[in-house]
Amino acid sequence: MVTNASELIRDVKIEGSLGCSNRALVEFTVLKGTQQPRSVVRTLNFRKANFQLFKELVKRTPWKTVLRNKGAKQSWQIFRDAFHREQELLIPRCKKSSKKGKRPAWLNHALLIKLKAKKELHRKFKQDQIAWKEYRYAARLCRDEVRKAKVWLELNLARDAKNKKGLSCVNQKRKVKETIPP
Repeated sequence: MVTNASELIRDVKIEGSLGCSNRALVEFTVLKGTQQPRSVVRTLNFRKANFQLFKELVKRTPWKTVLRNKGAKQSWQIFRDAFHREQELLIPRCKKSSKKGKRPAWLNHALLIKLKAKKELHRKFKQDQIAWKEYRYAARLCRDEVRKAKVWLELNLARDAKNKKGLSCVNQKRKVKETIPP
């Protein structure tokens, strides 16, 4: 049918046939699936860690007596457990940063405003509030602005790198062929 999760479909009704065909009309309600809860990944924040205290706590353990008469595997596990215990105490956790809110290096504030305006014009076009030509004009302007911004970023990177090879690669893209060979 529509889904393999039977709990999402309710009120299935088989009604009369469609005209003279042998097909039946089926009416049903599809429930919206429940959203899965967002998991927040927390990572160690090494910028706020107190490594000096961490080092002292690890040194304070009498490793020779603790690891005496133990095999390599068992010794490693004891050390690893102690290390993780101290790590949990002294290195705070923070939310893992996501890509949300980050934007490409070439996307400046003025271009972002133009792109949002283009998106709004697209919405209006879909609702038949503006003409196709008006939206197309805005889309072309935005496309040109994005291209220019990317070229400027590439040029600035090449200029900053002061690398002849990288600069020649960028300059090669900017050259315009004046004559077309036969």
